[in-house]
Amino acid sequence: MVYAGQMDSYENCNEVIKEFTSVEVSSAQVYRVSDFYGRKLAGSLHANRILEPLNREEVLYAQADGSMILTREDGWNEVKLGRIFKSNDCLHAEGKQGWVSHSQYLAHLGGHKEFCSQMDSLLDDFGPLHQRLIFITDGAVWLKNWIEDSFPNAVSILDFYHAAEHLHNFSSEFFKDAPAEHKWVQAQKELLLDSKASEVIINISQLAGNKNKEAAKLIAYYENNLQRMDYKKYQQMGCGLIGSGAIESAHRTVIQKRMKQSGQRWSKIGATHMLNLRVTRKNHQWEKVISLTKQNLLAAA
Repeated sequence: MVYAGQMDSYENCNEVIKEFTSVEVSSAQVYRVSDFYGRKLAGSLHANRILEPLNREEVLYAQADGSMILTREDGWNEVKLGRIFKSNDCLHAEGKQGWVSHSQYLAHLGGHKEFCSQMDSLLDDFGPLHQRLIFITDGAVWLKNWIEDSFPNAVSILDFYHAAEHLHNFSSEFFKDAPAEHKWVQAQKELLLDSKASEVIINISQLAGNKNKEAAKLIAYYENNLQRMDYKKYQQMGCGLIGSGAIESAHRTVIQKRMKQSGQRWSKIGATHMLNLRVTRKNHQWEKVISLTKQNLLAAA
């Protein structure tokens, strides 16, 4: 029941249970049991890392971001989601999109301080990695500050596709001719990939002038992240990642697939319990739930 409950809405998963077991279970009962074990998981969820120690030639990637879910108490609330994986687990088949074979996930509904503390403990367990620890994040100030404070010797990369998206949003204001816009944007992206963000800043200023607010905003954004935009160098490190596709994918598979279905609203505590179950499954630690059922089966029922 718990496994079905974390896979799909309670209204749908009782049908799956009936098909597999020939036993009818109400959606309310699936909810009660799932919520019970989601709460019981809280104490052990982030206790230990599950990835093996790094080999000498490996680097560790860490990505974090926020995803919104609808709560009953406060409307839309942000779930902080983290994902870590090793460079040797980044697989690239020719002609196909790359994927990560082994990861560890961490999720927290609430403020960033507790989430960052949990990530600190998880990453510290690998020992001092210095530049063998690589963060790829967007321009969120809390993420940038956390990395600088907790891991000042790590490599911090501004997600290239996030940086390029800002460029696209800006260029649409200044070009009426789509081919001309495309040509200009492609030229700037090539400069970014060649670690020439300073030239891009000059080109933005020349295009828009010195008094344009949107240009000033984009220039300030790039200048504040300039030390995180050495993409030519980053592509020579680890498995060459410069984008946060891994955490974007995690948003869909860990949170959105189960917790942003049509019409769903969560209590904060109920959402936390469901996140515990989702992360446990994604971390391939479902034996924790099985162990708990042996201790608390009658109480949950």
